[in-house]
Amino acid sequence: MSLLKALRPIIVKEFRQIRRDPTSLGMLLILPSAIIVLGGYALNLDVKHIPIAIYDQNKTSQSRDFLNVFTHSEYFDHMYTVDSHAEIERLFDGGDAKLAVVVPVSFAQDLFAGRNVKVQFLVDGSDANSASQAIGYAIGMTNSYSNRLTARALFRQGKEAYVPIDFQPRIWYNPNLISSQFLIPGLIGFILVLTAVVSTSMTVVREKERGTMEQIMVSPLRPIDIILGKTVPYMVVSFVAITMIIIIGYFLFSVPIRGSLLLLYAAIFVLLLGALGQGLLISTVTNSQQVAFMISIFSSLLPSFLLSGFIFPISSMPVVLQVISNVAVTKFFLVVVRGIMLKGVGLEAFWDQFLYMAIFALFTLGISVLRMQKRSA
Repeated sequence: MSLLKALRPIIVKEFRQIRRDPTSLGMLLILPSAIIVLGGYALNLDVKHIPIAIYDQNKTSQSRDFLNVFTHSEYFDHMYTVDSHAEIERLFDGGDAKLAVVVPVSFAQDLFAGRNVKVQFLVDGSDANSASQAIGYAIGMTNSYSNRLTARALFRQGKEAYVPIDFQPRIWYNPNLISSQFLIPGLIGFILVLTAVVSTSMTVVREKERGTMEQIMVSPLRPIDIILGKTVPYMVVSFVAITMIIIIGYFLFSVPIRGSLLLLYAAIFVLLLGALGQGLLISTVTNSQQVAFMISIFSSLLPSFLLSGFIFPISSMPVVLQVISNVAVTKFFLVVVRGIMLKGVGLEAFWDQFLYMAIFALFTLGISVLRMQKRSA
């Protein structure tokens, strides 16, 4: 009761400050929701509607039947029909087409004669990701068409198609391979850390610039009281923001929560403690809001985006970066949140990740308290 009585004035003061500062309130409430909507629609790893050019040198019903595989697909958009390789080069130079399908003159004749037909695929490799996926789509569609022709030929001979290995993949947790169901849980951690660190890093610095920090330090409040009093309001507002994000993710992008909602909020609470502690630590070592903002962005945005496994697999990084990635608390949160939301697993599956998050929170908050004590001494 005495602790609550001591914290109440500073908590009320921080809530009033947040209410009077529309920038901070917008950063905590509106910005996360805006990022989740924009990110959910804009960040998409599924490359579709790739513009293609078709160079049909055969111009028979057989070649048109083959090309229909590409022109009636959601992965390719038939944008151009060309009559030379020079036209293909011109389209590639202008970025108008990303893939060209070149059907040889002898396409139908070779098919009827039972000879192998060599179809050429030209790909614009300036965008490596789109190029690799375009090649994969084209190979898959061509193999599917070839298998249909083989099955028809065997059927006419009274034989059945023989498949040595019956490949039947089964995808767990995200059967339709929808990018948003993978990205939005990652966006939750990214947004939480970014907004929490930036907003709280400005609190103590704002007090310094206005000259009110010295008045707080000479008050009967202990450094731990100041830290908790400044943390609680931002924690409450962040929980409101994360609830909005979860609701948006569920209704707009069908992102499920297969595991325990209570465990999910517990993970969010621990992450927020660490992020708020990091922001407060930054505010204790800087004296201007501009510097605090720059350090907050650098220490939260870059590790959360590049070193957390949010988009880029950590296992594909150099060993040095894999070691450095352990300083990004979002890396461990992503394992937890994806495990809860997509897999429905319990604490036994990621207790070690939870432990690291707790250690990070205790470290940042502890260092912040020590620096406050040193300043008040």
